[in-house]
Amino acid sequence: MRILVLSGMHPLPTNVARGTFVADHVRLLRDANHDVRVVNPLPRMLQYQESRRSTLAGVAKAPRLHTFDGTEVLVPRYWGLSNQASAWLTASSIRRRASAVQRWLGDWRPEAVVVHALWPVGGLALALAKAWNVPCIGVVHGWDLDVGLAHRDVGPRLRRMIADLDRLVLVAEEQRGHLTDVNCPETQVIPCHVPVEEDWLQPMSSWRGRWRRDRLDVLFPADPRRPEKEHYLALETGRELETRGWVVGMTTLRQQPRPIVWDRMMVASLTLITSSREAGPLVAKESVACGTPVASVNVGDVARWLPEACIAADRSPIALADACERVLSTDWGEQPVLLPDWCQRPAVARAWEHLLRNA
Repeated sequence: MRILVLSGMHPLPTNVARGTFVADHVRLLRDANHDVRVVNPLPRMLQYQESRRSTLAGVAKAPRLHTFDGTEVLVPRYWGLSNQASAWLTASSIRRRASAVQRWLGDWRPEAVVVHALWPVGGLALALAKAWNVPCIGVVHGWDLDVGLAHRDVGPRLRRMIADLDRLVLVAEEQRGHLTDVNCPETQVIPCHVPVEEDWLQPMSSWRGRWRRDRLDVLFPADPRRPEKEHYLALETGRELETRGWVVGMTTLRQQPRPIVWDRMMVASLTLITSSREAGPLVAKESVACGTPVASVNVGDVARWLPEACIAADRSPIALADACERVLSTDWGEQPVLLPDWCQRPAVARAWEHLLRNA
């Protein structure tokens, strides 16, 4: 099947950690013998403007065409202002990129269009799908539902995009709560699969050091510059652990390639998740796959599959420190944590095959 994948998030030559979930999905489709083309629209910006958000690193100088994981990626440019100002300008500009995408594809015509993260790329995806009379499948992750629907200018446009889709895919069941007053097409949940490769897979390890004496290597699995990841809350949790006698070292993840991320997960004492909003979070599943226990606030889908001992009672440093100590005191050899089948590659691949056959 010929599939066109569009997303504003995708790895770039100078930022391979950006949008890895989209690259994972492209690889999944290609491994199922689909013919996949990728379009990664990016806003026009100067290099100093990348400092607005860590996810913008590498955007200013990204080439119009580049190759990632054996797939050629087209990078059309559109006008977009910071803080989603003048949403009409962004929406109009990105729709006008349709002719450039069609010229690049030449005689190749997709049988389905898949768009990851609707704003603002969903407008381009819907325009292309309408021109070719093929189904358009939207995949929503975090921002669209958590923030976008409530935005004064973006919210109404997102609602129209969702209503115009042929299928809507959620990456977590918990996202349905945002759609109670939205006119939705047929909707189903297909999570992002856990991409950890065999060399990094290992059973969960238990703490073997001296209680409240030895050094803890706590992994904060995100870029601390992203405000929704709540790095300050993680630092406060580390401070609380130190008042209890622990020697805490905290490692953060910025723009490292996936193998380095998994290496760091394998050597950490525990992974600490303090995000204020997440659809997954995928890093919790990756950490468990790499054998490192997770202490987390109740965000996204973690409460559906992590043991209760791993979930903090509330979003306070004391509750998170308590969760860290419960994780460290648990014998994970006797109480193993297994990743649920629904987030593993075979189940996700089957779900996408079923969806594409019936789109």
